[in-house]
Amino acid sequence: MDSIADKINELKALKSKALEQGGEKNVAKHKAKGKLTARERLAVLFDADTFREVDMFVKHRCVNFGMEDIDIPSDGVVTGYGYVDGRPVFAYAQDFTSRAGSLGEMHAKKICKIMDMAHKAGAPVVGMNDSGGARIQEGVDALCGYGEIFYRNSMCSGVIPQISAIMGPTAGGAVYSPAMTDWIFMVKNTSHMFITGPEVIKSVTGEIITFEDLGGAMTHNEKSGVAHFACESDEDAINNIRMLLSFLPSNNMEDPPIQPCADDPKRTATELDSILPDDPSQSYDMKDVIRNIVDNGEFFEPHAHFAQNIIVCFARLNGKPIGIIANQPQVMAGCLDIDASDKATRFIRFCDAFNIPLLTLSDVPGYMPGSNQEWGGIIRHGAKLLWCYSEATVPKLLVIVRKDYGGAYIAMSSKHLGADFAFAWPNAEIAVMGADGASNIIHRKEINSADDPKAKRQEKIDEYRELFSNPYCAASRGYIDDVIVPSETRMRLIEALEIMYNKRQTLPPKKHGNIPA
Repeated sequence: MDSIADKINELKALKSKALEQGGEKNVAKHKAKGKLTARERLAVLFDADTFREVDMFVKHRCVNFGMEDIDIPSDGVVTGYGYVDGRPVFAYAQDFTSRAGSLGEMHAKKICKIMDMAHKAGAPVVGMNDSGGARIQEGVDALCGYGEIFYRNSMCSGVIPQISAIMGPTAGGAVYSPAMTDWIFMVKNTSHMFITGPEVIKSVTGEIITFEDLGGAMTHNEKSGVAHFACESDEDAINNIRMLLSFLPSNNMEDPPIQPCADDPKRTATELDSILPDDPSQSYDMKDVIRNIVDNGEFFEPHAHFAQNIIVCFARLNGKPIGIIANQPQVMAGCLDIDASDKATRFIRFCDAFNIPLLTLSDVPGYMPGSNQEWGGIIRHGAKLLWCYSEATVPKLLVIVRKDYGGAYIAMSSKHLGADFAFAWPNAEIAVMGADGASNIIHRKEINSADDPKAKRQEKIDEYRELFSNPYCAASRGYIDDVIVPSETRMRLIEALEIMYNKRQTLPPKKHGNIPA
């Protein structure tokens, strides 16, 4: 009989073998591409010496096509838990050095187990995807594995934060799990996502396209909007994941983590009193407004490259995390279009699911006109924005910075959709449309029949602007709670957030709504 010392030595040898992953040659080839190994990625994610691996000794059960003679260390995926900034997090990292990180029955079961543990523990789950796809030798068992993961993505949604890092190839059915998570990080030049690869596309359609152009990090950050972050390296992606987690609660039953704040909550920002151009048709950078309002001028921006006519970001007010949605006048004059509506909608619903208060900074001339927008479904996409603001029960703060016209005024967190505090700067314009267009419609006959149509038109524009192109008409109806000095915006928002921070609102009982598609 072996002694306990022999058993311990055997255990150490088995662990040592597993830690070699796909072997020295495969690891060297992997790292030559500028990529970290699965275990190195997990070491960067977790606080030092806190990661504990689960299921290191799991083996596949496939006996087809000679697979019974093939050993895949840890079945191609490393799973476990640890702490990030002292808070528990669960994670898995696919190991491309071990049979290309292909997903089979047991590989999927390891991922499902860690997701189940995260769900029960009420802790975020981070998935690092780097896989050749389904393990073909396992047939339907591999497809079953994907389905089990998708089911858990759905069950965990809105309960715990789910974060995906694409750190290599992710193709076919493998792309759907990241797409069902809350956030997707991609690494430039080394990560790809697509349903069908370049070779299949070429054979079916004749189109010739590269991996990078088809499904690279910038493609999905700029064009499709599938990914939220484009990172320079594996380390950069993981450090940004840690930053994202610092704004999020561990689950939907907790409030987001408050940090000590050295930035005076009563600080005024005199720059805001002169930040808007005198000409309302000129643009400015809304990010400068955000920097002047939030703690230390710092914010964390997902989707920075997609639908840039609207900004979504995380920041803090007096140490409390908030989600910000803001029109960007520098891009398309800040108009709402299909992509901007989708981008804002998902961000708002995420913040609402995880108890993160919302701040909306509105400067919007309207929804984007044009046949492409209409045929693309701007009605149903734009309706999502109305839906999600109405549905959100977290504290909702609104500042109307400048223009706020038409249906877009309603859609950008207006009082009518449940904003708890609605402020406006004194030069805000709240109306059905701009004074020029409104005057042309209302006074068309009078202008056309005048001796001097140009002078009459200007007279009517000035008249309309006096009546409606200001915040005071809306304030007189109670649609605006207060007209504030721009430099005092930070102080007023912090006061409003403090007074509404413990807001409790219950929606009507129902299984779920049917959000516009």
